[in-house]
Amino acid sequence: MRRLSEEQKEAFERDGYLVIEEAVAPALLALLREDMAAWVEESRDQSDNYGETINGKPRFDLDLGHGRDSPALRRVNAPIEVSDAYFEAATGAYQVDAVAELIGPDLRFHHAKINAKQPGSVTAVGFHQDFCFTPHSNDSLVTSLLAVDEMTAENGALEVVPGSHRGPLHSLWREGRFTGQVSETLAAEARRSAVTVTAPAGAACLMHTRLLHGSAANLSQSPRTLFISVYAAADARPLSPNPMPSRYEGLLLRGEDKGRVRSQDFEMDLPELPSGASFFEQQAAVEKEPVT
Repeated sequence: MRRLSEEQKEAFERDGYLVIEEAVAPALLALLREDMAAWVEESRDQSDNYGETINGKPRFDLDLGHGRDSPALRRVNAPIEVSDAYFEAATGAYQVDAVAELIGPDLRFHHAKINAKQPGSVTAVGFHQDFCFTPHSNDSLVTSLLAVDEMTAENGALEVVPGSHRGPLHSLWREGRFTGQVSETLAAEARRSAVTVTAPAGAACLMHTRLLHGSAANLSQSPRTLFISVYAAADARPLSPNPMPSRYEGLLLRGEDKGRVRSQDFEMDLPELPSGASFFEQQAAVEKEPVT
């Protein structure tokens, strides 16, 4: 069984993120890519968001400019419900063992999704902290971002602010509206200290739930597909509805349920669930404010 080194654990504690190689086996990665390619092909016949998840929201979310000749599938909600390969990656692959070493040994599944940027995608993700979307009684949560395609500086790679998980929780609200991103002033500060995370296909970036992060548009001719799985320590209990519920929510993946809850002292604004297929619509509705 592969184990994280002490240096890797220390890096995660210090920086708030860690890239691990071969987070899933090569054969499983091939199946993930096949399923995603099939969904992209299927989307060519669609003109609007389609499919349905257990909360009635569309499973497949299309970006602006989507069309038969230029498919722009940008989100698959809860792919673990419609793909054996994605279920295995989220629950049985090495990435789960690595997360358990960081916040376990008792580990639960929270939710999963695919965020994709097709070639030439204009969608950028504004800086935010995941915990502000999925607050729990404590912050022992990790988001695993599995690179289904190679993640490069040109195709919309992840941008993170090292060490920001040790800082404050930033509001995602502005003038009474939930925006899904920090203020432009804070975002400008984040860009100055952010680093770009690149990764080969099959690697995963394990990210602390409070780490400030975002990503740019895809300026290349290569797709960038991230399979995102969120895990919580078993004693971290949700304080807000799951933005992407599935029938596997709360599934115990490692260890045991000791029937305990652990609380942590913090204050934050509760999130607002998206009315559409994803938080992309919440972020897109925001007009940029002047930097002060």
